[in-house]
Amino acid sequence: MAEGWGSGLLGVLIFSASLPATRVAVGGFSPLFLTSARAVIAALLGLACLALLRQRRPARADLASLAVVAGGVVVGFPLLTALALQHVTSAHSIVFVGLLPLATAAFGVLRGGERPKPAFWLFSILGSLAVAGYALVQGGLGSLTGDLLMLAAILVCGLGYAEGAILSRRLGGWQVISWALLLALPLMAALGAVTLPADWSRIATPAWLGLAYVSVFSMLVGFVFWYRGLALGGIAKVGQLQLLQPFFGLALAGLLLGEPVPAAMIAVAALVAACVAGAKRFA
Repeated sequence: MAEGWGSGLLGVLIFSASLPATRVAVGGFSPLFLTSARAVIAALLGLACLALLRQRRPARADLASLAVVAGGVVVGFPLLTALALQHVTSAHSIVFVGLLPLATAAFGVLRGGERPKPAFWLFSILGSLAVAGYALVQGGLGSLTGDLLMLAAILVCGLGYAEGAILSRRLGGWQVISWALLLALPLMAALGAVTLPADWSRIATPAWLGLAYVSVFSMLVGFVFWYRGLALGGIAKVGQLQLLQPFFGLALAGLLLGEPVPAAMIAVAALVAACVAGAKRFA
């Protein structure tokens, strides 16, 4: 159990920089090209790992689940968040990540057959309501379009997390994300080809660095630890660690991007951290 929580926490730390990095990257790349490029780069890295370590192909029966993973975490979440970040700041979008544990836990029950105790749901819902409530009172910092895109991203990501965790119990965490990336590679490569930037010389270094981070760490390395943690510790249980992700992400948004991080935002992050502790106790 401790090993699962440790692996999951490391995954959360890696994912925490994803939205700030995406915010930087969309300053130089279109959301469609960014989504496709990060998937193609990560898929090629995953292919190299699968080939070097001589991993056997997944069974035909696993292809549908891998398609769900690909649709949720390879295509859906990256594209929807990239589109949302054209309307909201990364600090604002990070708050929505606090809803991921509830979405992941719900899909864990539906797809994984997990049955957490009632007190677990109390803490999970409390943390999620705190996050959602804060987002709703942001006023000028928010955008209805951006908020709806972020909510859609959370739903497809929660499904992708839960489905990937189930597969990881049989295939292994890094194998699942690698095969999902390969499954999406033809579509992502075609999308990238038709959305190539018109002028590469105008893309600044920060945008390239953002693309590199979301391609290598957000799209591949983070999932190695995250799916392993979910598989070992339980989808609903370890998934609550995502409530800490806004806290780490807000700190990065403030430090790296200079975005405003109000005291109320920090208070919400502290509250959801307390909810993680409660959910862990009653999971």
